[in-house]
Amino acid sequence: MTGQFDLYGVFLPWFSALALCAYGLLRMFTSLLARLGLYKVVWHRSLFNLALYITVLGGLSALFNWLQI
Repeated sequence: MTGQFDLYGVFLPWFSALALCAYGLLRMFTSLLARLGLYKVVWHRSLFNLALYITVLGGLSALFNWLQI
């Protein structure tokens, strides 16, 4: 594994691809949480979203490390 992937001729590190995927998942999670009304019990929405993003990014990183991709 080289630690990079080719995106139409541009070589990017795997972590940047995971960060983009985590951002996409975060957007889906935040819209779901907003529809369910769970943001009413959250004290600071931005800090909660940051913690959720870091959690999703760490989970994706651990999953890809476990899968050896």
